Amino acid sequence: QVQLVESGGGLVQPGGSLRLSCAASGIIFRWYDMGWYRQAPGKQRELVATITSGGSTNYADSVKARFAISRHNAKNTVYLQMNSLEPEDTAVYYCNAVGPFMSNNYWGQGTQVTVSS
Repeated sequence: QVQLVESGGGLVQPGGSLRLSCAASGIIFRWYDMGWYRQAPGKQRELVATITSGGSTNYADSVKARFAISRHNAKNTVYLQMNSLEPEDTAVYYCNAVGPFMSNNYWGQGTQVTVSS
């Protein structure tokens, strides 16, 4: 059974930082491309950042220079370090895992991030 379990969300003031974690089980983690997506109320889910099995990263323009995605294959975990948070970053953040040749696509349950004073 595949599980992606996000943690680290919460309430933070503008300009603050949070680190999200996504622990994967039931997959050969090092083979998977991993990503973070977010969905704000009334909006479509959007890509935040991705990291390939080889470690290449990609970011949405809105988070470049503020967010950093990383992975620890020995811990089966992907991280999203979020700095200089803005109210516009408020959303539910979802972890995503895509298998080799897009053979599988899995989602976590999401974690809420709220940026507010």
